[in-house]
Amino acid sequence: MVRIRVLVAVLLAAMTIVIPCASRAADATQAEIDALQKDIETLRKQLRDSQAGGVRSTVETAMTNKFGPQASVTTRYGKLTMGGLIQVWYYGIQHDHRGLFDNPGGATAIFDSNDALDNNSFRVRYAELSFKTEIHENISAYVMIDPAREATSFPDLPQQQGLFKRANQVAPEFDNANGPGLGDTTSIASVQQGSGAVPRMLQDAYINYHGVIPHHDFTIGQFLPRFGEEGVRSDGQLDFAERSFVGKLGNIRDLGIQAHGSWFEGCDSDEGDGRLQYWLGAFDGAGNYYESAGQQQNRADDNNQKDFLGAIMVRPLWNNNTCDACDHWGRMELGAAVEAGTHGKSGHLDPINDPVNGLNRPLTSANRVDAYASYEAGGAARGLWVRGEWMRIHDRNAPGTVVDLTGAGGTDMGNIGSGSGLAQSDGRPFSSQGFYAAIGYKLSDSKFAGCSMPGWLQPFEFDFRFDTFQNVEVADPANPQKTRVFRTQIYTGGINYYIKGHNAKIQANCNFLVNPVGDPNTGITFHNVKNDNFIISFQVAF
Repeated sequence: MVRIRVLVAVLLAAMTIVIPCASRAADATQAEIDALQKDIETLRKQLRDSQAGGVRSTVETAMTNKFGPQASVTTRYGKLTMGGLIQVWYYGIQHDHRGLFDNPGGATAIFDSNDALDNNSFRVRYAELSFKTEIHENISAYVMIDPAREATSFPDLPQQQGLFKRANQVAPEFDNANGPGLGDTTSIASVQQGSGAVPRMLQDAYINYHGVIPHHDFTIGQFLPRFGEEGVRSDGQLDFAERSFVGKLGNIRDLGIQAHGSWFEGCDSDEGDGRLQYWLGAFDGAGNYYESAGQQQNRADDNNQKDFLGAIMVRPLWNNNTCDACDHWGRMELGAAVEAGTHGKSGHLDPINDPVNGLNRPLTSANRVDAYASYEAGGAARGLWVRGEWMRIHDRNAPGTVVDLTGAGGTDMGNIGSGSGLAQSDGRPFSSQGFYAAIGYKLSDSKFAGCSMPGWLQPFEFDFRFDTFQNVEVADPANPQKTRVFRTQIYTGGINYYIKGHNAKIQANCNFLVNPVGDPNTGITFHNVKNDNFIISFQVAF
């Protein structure tokens, strides 16, 4: 519309010059003057139409607004805020061509190659683009996509053997030994069983309803259920380059609905960020809690039951009406969550030899529990922070996804082979757990910042984390229906350099791994994979 007004003004000015001169200009014909007048009338008509409510594109509307740092993009209806995160890694891994299960000389030959997982490489870890619109004072919507999540060839660092190490996390030779089907990652049946891969580009897509019931808001769509602390934290605000085992298992999006309550706002807290908060939700809970992060999103439910979640968070120390006291004592946050539901589909036959759309396995009562604590020191110790989180899972794995080192298989009919080769046929529910503990010191928040500390040193943060989980799963040699779990330990030393807070930073991590040795008394032994690694992460968020 602005462009039309400018053109009209220019043409009108031209008419004031051209028309008086037309009688004196030998080369100006009446036809040219008539054509110019016609063009002006057309532009005037377009101007009247636009002023009378003609259609304007959102781009044209946005172009009339002032842009700049911290300015929001506005549309015809509501306000649109855009954001993004770009994170690029370079990582290096110790070179060991053998995987954890590799035992080619044993009674049952196991080929677990590590050649594809120990290569140094660049990687785009995140390429997020987010859109939030406030369409009404009580309704907002949020969409976030991440094309980088579609990549599947990178190792799952810092534990290069995978978030969970089992039959579907080993070499192609292993899949071949197990027979056809276990390597299929594209069919709907494989996704429903939990052995296939779902599309992961769409991360968040939800609607939030707020401002009507005091202290409460409601969310429906696909998002992160409020389970734990590190898992639901923004990807761009992590203490380390990558989440812990517990954090990854809490960073699992699902489809459902969630209610949130928030009470006792602090003096520096926005509404909805109170010192006492709780969440209640219902979710599809497709698959199982042992599936890798991302396997529960962008897929239909695989049964009629839903998973129910309850979480609570309290802040015994936080900014409130006595903020000076909080500065002295620091900040503390405590939280706990539990999610439970019925997983699987009715059926009691062997799910490999007698499948029913890949879902023929008994119903399972599954649950997961999480608890965490976080403290940021105040007073003379400010800059120091300590965090820890624990998680326990009780569930069963999809058929054919847990390695059976003896090749016995195992079915509901007893400890006999089921044609599944080196994979557990129909495992029973089992439990596994783990935790992490981390400590850090951020120099820019310390009492030394701005006085005795050199300016070049202030952007640094030094941190350390101990991370462990029972993530290695194998069938019990005595009863292949049972699953034995073994613990991996990771020691991580990190340095963060904040160029502009979390919006621009560099992180460097060295990860030292202690792999499980197995249980020699039962004949379960593992190759001691040399897979220590380092990660350098470059990040820009906007």
